[in-house]
Amino acid sequence: MNRLTQLAVPVGIVGVIIMLVVPLPAVVLDLLIATNITVALLVLLTTMFVHKPVDFSSFPALVLVLTLFRLALNVSATRLVLLDGYAGKVIDTFGHFVVGGSLIVGLIVFAILLVIQFVVITNGAGRVAEVGARFTLDAMPGKQMAIDADLNSGLIDEDEARRRRAEVHAEADFYGSMDGSSKFVKGDAIAAIIITVVNLIGGFGVGVMQKGMSFSEAVSTYSLLSVGDGLVSQVPALLLSVATGLIVTRATGANDMGSDILRQMGARKLPLRVAGGAALALCLIPDLPKLPFMIAGGLMILASTRAQGDDAEAVAAGAAEAGAAPAAPSEAPEDLAQEAQVDPLGLDLSPDIIDLVDPSAGGDLLQRVKALRRKIAGEIGIVIPPMRTRDDIALPMSTYVVKLFGVEVARGQAPRGHVLAIGDNLATMPGTPTREPVFGLDGKWVPAELRTQAELGGATVVDRTSVITTHISDVVTRHAAQLLGREDVKLLTDVVKRSHPVVVDELVPGQLSLGELQRVLQTLLDESVPIRDLVRIFEAVSLRAQTSKDLDGLVESARAALAPAIVAQSATNGTLHVITFDPRLEQHLLETMRPGELGSVLGLDPDLGQSVLTQLGHLQHSAEEDAFHPVLVCAPQVRAAVRRLLRPSLPTLPVLSYSELAGCSQIRALGTVVPPTMAVPS
Repeated sequence: MNRLTQLAVPVGIVGVIIMLVVPLPAVVLDLLIATNITVALLVLLTTMFVHKPVDFSSFPALVLVLTLFRLALNVSATRLVLLDGYAGKVIDTFGHFVVGGSLIVGLIVFAILLVIQFVVITNGAGRVAEVGARFTLDAMPGKQMAIDADLNSGLIDEDEARRRRAEVHAEADFYGSMDGSSKFVKGDAIAAIIITVVNLIGGFGVGVMQKGMSFSEAVSTYSLLSVGDGLVSQVPALLLSVATGLIVTRATGANDMGSDILRQMGARKLPLRVAGGAALALCLIPDLPKLPFMIAGGLMILASTRAQGDDAEAVAAGAAEAGAAPAAPSEAPEDLAQEAQVDPLGLDLSPDIIDLVDPSAGGDLLQRVKALRRKIAGEIGIVIPPMRTRDDIALPMSTYVVKLFGVEVARGQAPRGHVLAIGDNLATMPGTPTREPVFGLDGKWVPAELRTQAELGGATVVDRTSVITTHISDVVTRHAAQLLGREDVKLLTDVVKRSHPVVVDELVPGQLSLGELQRVLQTLLDESVPIRDLVRIFEAVSLRAQTSKDLDGLVESARAALAPAIVAQSATNGTLHVITFDPRLEQHLLETMRPGELGSVLGLDPDLGQSVLTQLGHLQHSAEEDAFHPVLVCAPQVRAAVRRLLRPSLPTLPVLSYSELAGCSQIRALGTVVPPTMAVPS
């Protein structure tokens, strides 16, 4: 079947070329004229049923093929008229019955059809095609940039971006082709005038001068047939002109032209049935040959029985309706177990702010969350799970809650019709005072219509969706280690294995299990170290695992490999601001280290430990007031234990080892921790 569809149009074009030079019997000409009218009607109906021009991308090529076919019919009809004085029953009927046997009436009807086609339809369609082609080509860069922006923001994936780019190119190709094909239609109208005039003159010449007929006999025999030929050719030409106007006022297929034409024209049952029925209805005209139109109409109706488009659309619509209907809750153990699963990440909204996730109300929170997943993957190297969003009537008004494995970890406000203004000069602004949930800055929820006034007052204005998205990003970043599951680690190792198979094969499972590797990556994330550079992490951990599988040692080896990136994210304008321990205090820390199940810990005296934390808190606060990002630097052997000591009270203070500072050219000391309770030897 595919072979036949590929050969049908090429064979048809070859047949058209043969018609230009080989005489056709009158009965064959009748059949071809009936087919020409029926196909033109089918094309017109098809253009009315497509949803967008790209759905009928083969239309420009089809216009050329049908125009060539119609001109070949004109040549064949002219040959029969001038040689035999008879060109089949169809042309004879159009010349005598349709125009009442009057040459003047026939010429007037022919002229009217030409005016409708040439002056009204073809001229307008040509202009629309020209403007459409220009504007489509001018809009291409903007459409491409929009697709790239959606791809970069994570709203679409690479496959969807590729499909949209192909659609943009197909649309540009279509309108460019239509700009040229409209010239074929206009040229066809001009050719019809010339052919009819030539036939009239030729008919007079043959009848009067060659066969010795009288003037009236020549008019009755030849001129009326010439007008009938012109009318027969103008009816499908007019239909095609209308189809051209329809398609350009409301792009290229993947297969060859013949397959695209037959597949697209036969994709829907309704146009085929209407075209076939119309062809059969023409048999009711008196004296019009019944057999050609019965054959053409029967073939259309037969083809409609093989079309699948309408049935497929009905099935799809039924499936959509079935999907929209609420399904009865299943009592199967598997389904109950699935419902009992806890979502890793969830967002609960009070009912009054559900518009944030309603696209019809302008809500784009879900799209922002999708883009956030791509952003976090690029920043810290993990793919966070999809966020399940629900409404919760138990929440206070304007409240949202972020949950981690079903447990609330963050809460905020996002009152409807308001924006968050952040600044110091908000006392005169109406609204509800609040604190920005991530950075703790003073702010106020002000009515959205006062946004410009707040900006003019020097405030930073943030919409509700941005507030929630930023809050979610902060929660995910702080809890990234908990969100990194065993399946996620398997996915990451599979990705690395595609480009560096030796690294992964050597590490997993030969040296470390997925669980042990998961603990290493979770510890790095817990210390705010991105794990994007998995190749270097795996290589460093693999070397360390040859001698020891101690968690702290594996983490330190990975941090050493990532040292430049770790230092860079804590530096301010290329300078690293450090806090250090007094050497005697550091030696004391080393002496108090004790092994633990989750790594080494410090067995400090409570008073000494509190003194260390107090001094570090003061030094960090002073540095942050000067817009610095301080880090605590200590010996590699004690770094992990110190980090565990600081995490509950100073979670945002990074702890680096001396070995990680190698290559850092700008280092500025901010202070040294020397607890007063330590005895200073003489």
